[in-house]
Amino acid sequence: MSARARPPRFRRVALLGIGLINGSLALVMRREGLAEEIVACARTEATLATARRLGLADRTTTVPREAVAGADLVVLGTPVGAAGPVAEAMAPGLAAGAIVTDVGSIKADVIRAVVPHLAEPARFVGGHPVAGTEHSGPEAAFDTLFARRHCILTPIEDTDPDAVQTVAAMWRAAGSMVETMTPEHHDRVLAITSHLPHLIAYTIVATVADLEQHLQSEVLRYAAGGFTDFTRIAASDPVMWRDVFLHNREAVLEMLGRFTEDLAALQRAIRWGEGDKLQELFTRTRTIRRGVIAEGQAYDRHVLNGKVRQGEHDEPAAGRDP
Repeated sequence: MSARARPPRFRRVALLGIGLINGSLALVMRREGLAEEIVACARTEATLATARRLGLADRTTTVPREAVAGADLVVLGTPVGAAGPVAEAMAPGLAAGAIVTDVGSIKADVIRAVVPHLAEPARFVGGHPVAGTEHSGPEAAFDTLFARRHCILTPIEDTDPDAVQTVAAMWRAAGSMVETMTPEHHDRVLAITSHLPHLIAYTIVATVADLEQHLQSEVLRYAAGGFTDFTRIAASDPVMWRDVFLHNREAVLEMLGRFTEDLAALQRAIRWGEGDKLQELFTRTRTIRRGVIAEGQAYDRHVLNGKVRQGEHDEPAAGRDP
């Protein structure tokens, strides 16, 4: 199958985790006719009931082994910390030749956690659709989530090229621009483009939480665009982001160290009234920001499927349920 082959059609797809990302993928598969049958697996019956109500799955179960039985494609959409245990639980039910992929924002640790449980490790294709909102759960899903967004695949040396091409074709059918890189390189790139911004947003909100009560109430009342836009991502799923920082700690700490050094230099420039340095920095950063917009990876608030959706959020906010 070539990189530009027609979209694949799967007989049965198992979605383990049915939050924002897998829910949106289910809608894409419905729209594009990519799957004859979709089976969803989640930890709670309440989540599955919602998935059924929204038409995201033909069948549902809380048992991973049952979910993957007979599937030719399995998509892990759990928080990254749950990927290994879920892979172990589903492994006995996997059909021969089934492709397994994931949508997590960490790749090296996920591969180390998942691959040892698979009878056919070469059929695992690490994947990360770089798209999302701060909302989670199946009700947050919409079928244009991946349009014009990057999807990064991270095959390793032993990964089956045909499996990679099949997964790539699926994401192209969803509207994604598919790239490949090593798991380790992916984790370093995402540490600065996604993980560090989330960490900073969480920290700013935590700083507000520690203010004196009267000052805190005024901050919340008079929060301007800069505060509300930047801290929006602090509303993302806590379990998912706990796992992100624990499983990508080395790359995050490296980028956090660089950021801390740059922040200290900025602090010094402000303290000593070095306006020329501040203007130089702000001019350079404005150019970089405009480059992001030119790449089509930033967009304003817009309405999709009758709901207000937010742009400029580059991380899946998958539901907690495996």
